Amino acid sequence: MLDRKKWTAERANEWYARVGVIKGCNYLPRTAVNMTEMWQAETFDPGTIDEELGWAEKAGYNSVRIFLQYLVWQDDPDGLKKRLDHFLAIADRHGMRAMLILFCDCAFSGKEPYLGKQDGPVPGVHNSQWVPSPGLKRVTDRNAWPDLERYVKDVVGHFGQDQRVLIWDLYNEPGMSDMGENSIPLLEAAFRWARSVGPTQPMTTGPYTFDFTDAVPSTALDLSDVISFHNYLPATELEGYIAICKQYNRPVLCTEWLRRQHDNTFQSMLPIFAKHHIGWYHWGLVAGRTQTYLSWESKPGDPDPEIWQHDFMHPDGTAYDAGEILLIKQFEFGTGHSNTRR
Repeated sequence: MLDRKKWTAERANEWYARVGVIKGCNYLPRTAVNMTEMWQAETFDPGTIDEELGWAEKAGYNSVRIFLQYLVWQDDPDGLKKRLDHFLAIADRHGMRAMLILFCDCAFSGKEPYLGKQDGPVPGVHNSQWVPSPGLKRVTDRNAWPDLERYVKDVVGHFGQDQRVLIWDLYNEPGMSDMGENSIPLLEAAFRWARSVGPTQPMTTGPYTFDFTDAVPSTALDLSDVISFHNYLPATELEGYIAICKQYNRPVLCTEWLRRQHDNTFQSMLPIFAKHHIGWYHWGLVAGRTQTYLSWESKPGDPDPEIWQHDFMHPDGTAYDAGEILLIKQFEFGTGHSNTRR
């Protein structure tokens, strides 16, 4: 019998105890400028994915958070599912399970998503070609919703019993790009559609802000089986946000972090995650076409910074900071110390 209800806190905590310590990153291969380029047949790059996840395995990671693109599914549903199955097989070979994201309101490029050849990265600019999914206009266009419903039910229905999928993050940063509370109806619908096909994995959506004058954060947290959040603030502010999340008495994951130039680092964040039993996914594995090693404030033509904002490895697989690998390998839940096992 399919379970179409929100998980109880007890069930969510039992799941968390089974899966153990989650150590992950948000992942696109270095050859992809956005998730459209990652998943289209012409630019899907399993060779690079295999190489990079091999590097991640050696560094101590056990999970990846990945973005899907609705437009690629709309154009070729079976092809997207085959490529996603291929990706999950590669990740599984390297001991990693995936968090899958269906929708996203982030639009660094200022463009709606489009198919075909993607524009190249703008030199000196952080994440210059990132596009949303399904596209900001479709979020509020109820005429588009029947197809969005088919997308959610098809992907979650196909992979909802797959052990290689750890958890569903149905909607990345709803309300971003000045969408605000206009994204709430689709956020609620996404959970309703996904639950209707009875996946065995939990579902979440993490707020990027805890400004509760906006209804988006409270809606996201109330809908989630497992609580998640994003934090790019200095580590000194982290525990206050964790305290808000802990009020739900459910497992807590930080699904985006790492802003080295603002004391949001492996050295400052991991001890706090360990102390509070927070699984984590920082932004970026290998520096590539997204150029997320650059700061958000970067401008066209800016040189590479001395201090990377995001990302963990150079394109040849060498670490940006070898000390960060040791911290990942040693990480475990405890009192905030880093004397840990993988």
